[in-house]
Amino acid sequence: MSATVTEDTGTGGVVGTRMRRREDPALLSGEARYVHDIVVPGALHMALVRSPYAHARVTSVDVSGALGMPGVVAAFSGTDLAQEWGSPMPCAWPVTADMQAPPHLPVALNEVCYAGDAAAVVLATSQAEAQDAAGAVAVTYDELPAAVDLEDAAGDRVLAHSDLTSNRAYTWELTPDPAAVERAFDGAAVTVKERYVQQRLIPAAMEPRGVCVVPQPFGGEYVVYSATQIPHILRTMLGITAGVPEERIRVVAPSVGGGFGSKLNVYAEELLCLALARRLRKPVRWSEERSEAALATIHGRGQIQEIELAADADGHLQAVRVRLLADMGAYMQLVTPGVPLLGAFLYHGAYDVPAYSFTCTGVFTNKTPTDAYRGAGRPEATYAIERAMDALARKVGVDPAEVRRRNLIGADKFPYTSAAGLVFDSGEYERALDAVLELVDYQGLRADQASRRAQGATRLLGIGLSSYVEMCGLAPSRVLASLNYVAGGWEAATVRMLPTGTVQVVTGATPHGQGHVTSWSMIVADKLGVTPEDVEVLHSDTAVSPLGMDTYGSRSLAVGGTAIALAADRLVDKARLLAAHRLEVAPEDLELSGGQFSVRGTPSTGMTIGALAFEAFTAHDLPEGMEPNLEASATFDPTNFTFPFGTHVAVVEVDTETGKVDLVGYSAVDDCGNQINPLIVDGQVHGGIVQGVAQALFEEAVYDDHGNLLTTTFTDYLVPAASEVPSFSLGRTVTPSPSNPMGVKGIGEAGTIASTPAVVNAVVDALSHLGVEDMAMPVTPERVWRSIGAAAPGTGGGR
Repeated sequence: MSATVTEDTGTGGVVGTRMRRREDPALLSGEARYVHDIVVPGALHMALVRSPYAHARVTSVDVSGALGMPGVVAAFSGTDLAQEWGSPMPCAWPVTADMQAPPHLPVALNEVCYAGDAAAVVLATSQAEAQDAAGAVAVTYDELPAAVDLEDAAGDRVLAHSDLTSNRAYTWELTPDPAAVERAFDGAAVTVKERYVQQRLIPAAMEPRGVCVVPQPFGGEYVVYSATQIPHILRTMLGITAGVPEERIRVVAPSVGGGFGSKLNVYAEELLCLALARRLRKPVRWSEERSEAALATIHGRGQIQEIELAADADGHLQAVRVRLLADMGAYMQLVTPGVPLLGAFLYHGAYDVPAYSFTCTGVFTNKTPTDAYRGAGRPEATYAIERAMDALARKVGVDPAEVRRRNLIGADKFPYTSAAGLVFDSGEYERALDAVLELVDYQGLRADQASRRAQGATRLLGIGLSSYVEMCGLAPSRVLASLNYVAGGWEAATVRMLPTGTVQVVTGATPHGQGHVTSWSMIVADKLGVTPEDVEVLHSDTAVSPLGMDTYGSRSLAVGGTAIALAADRLVDKARLLAAHRLEVAPEDLELSGGQFSVRGTPSTGMTIGALAFEAFTAHDLPEGMEPNLEASATFDPTNFTFPFGTHVAVVEVDTETGKVDLVGYSAVDDCGNQINPLIVDGQVHGGIVQGVAQALFEEAVYDDHGNLLTTTFTDYLVPAASEVPSFSLGRTVTPSPSNPMGVKGIGEAGTIASTPAVVNAVVDALSHLGVEDMAMPVTPERVWRSIGAAAPGTGGGR
């Protein structure tokens, strides 16, 4: 059976059709190779000795017990490896000039600062032997008090690092017009002040992390296989931190089983495998186990949010003011301090707000470091404003849909300069709201809700809305520079047509589930007039694709896809010149259709682009100054972000006797600009919704008072299954972005951004007539039951 099935949407090409993903047969049949599948004879297996304490001095490390174990080749303490590092582990986003960033080494020297911090490392001939021997390393710890609670840590009662004078890493403020904010609140007829907690989340990619470093026999070169989202960035950071010349490092990301931001990092294990392979001149590998991942891979979210709204008597917003405490964890990982700031410009949401103030204080705790997790700052921002908008609706006495309608940015105001200083590219926000309300039969749901309440039903209906706009296509290098981010945001691509007429695409974007091979082949197929099956996409190997900024922030299509489209256009331009030379006509007299250049008015006179590729390869008769072969490259650095938007509606049933919440309906209308493949768009929205629902109802990384993580397995950390979510009803509006030639925006994070507040708003909405106005996440049955009892004793809930 063909791996590619398309549905013709009448566009005349494959772009815009629902083509099945070309990657899936290999992934589903077991033919894809992940890091763990790579066979490297003679490789040593690495295991880490991780601290059982959240905070302790390391007084001694004795590896002799491990060295006597079967299969053990070497064992090292942090002191043994101290000379291996050219610099501490990298943080690429020093958000303020005075930001504190305690040195973070792959193996701790004298102090461990979270449960899971490495204190020693063991190498053996098998993974089992390495893990057994790790248990024989004797580390003596002097336990210290741990800073665990975020607010307590912000008060510096206990310091997370003994050499710090304060746990406060930085304070970052964005208040373009302080006087306007004060005037708005002083004169407001209605104010709302809310406090929300973004609980920590544990990324749970299907494939845990893995690394394998293979030293090459000559030249001091290393091949690094890593389950990473960022092979190009990783290569650079490995060179800086391990002191290996970058040109001697080749990073390969083979098939990667999901990332969601958790593999957008430079981890201790990658650095250790490289340093130990260099030291021992042997291949070194490490495979993460699931419970280890809960400790050693970054966590997401971790914020306390205070948001205030100022509005007139009719609920029209006049100002938004936000204060955040953001949990950095014990150390700064690659973009840890910047993650809260990715939402800093969006706490006013999709609304026309005249005045705005945002302040974030980053705080160290003795917990696993936080970093980017699907949405990275934007789900947090959307949660705060969308929860607060429902609170405003209750205070003003209007329907939640109506309060949003009164405040959404009008279509006639785009491009819209927000009070936070961003320029929103394009949008029809009210159109998306209207579309989803029609999709769910909003008035019918409200009637059903009222009927159940009137009948005294114990299964109550709740309807929750979430209107969002997100800043993605993370790219403009000058904007990133203004935010003190150390790297750029461009993307590179090469398109070449081989002599036989097939095509190779080389991209710096690195897929881990997004369907890049399919989407990129569709773009090029339409540009060149070939079939997607004739396009090979090469990626995720720095020897094949030496230039790239990788995949995160819903940037792949808007930046990487655009670079590919531009390179394909340049190839067509070169082919046009060659065709004009061969046909003895002016280039402007030629048109390309279906892979054939023909002379306008005489379609029978022409040449196929495939034939031109062979002509360019032989180079027997090229125009003066033309180089052989049909190949072109492009690097794209957009001038602005892109701004997808939409409205989601969640429908829940809440059992007042047990507190159980069932998500019984979910509808979404999203606008991601022009769509390359609507089937892939649907899949991205589906997955995003489930991850957002997971935060709302199921997932939470729980620590005890001593900093011990209690949720290290899926028995304790609840990840939803397909049986726990309904079928989704999806709709689209299309508002092309002017920020790139294809008019595309981004969709990979939209579902996660919108769904969490929609679900929690739905639960509160179901119980609002009982006096429930807030609900902490995750919304567990016990929390619901206790909230009902606290708000309205005798209605079924308890204390």
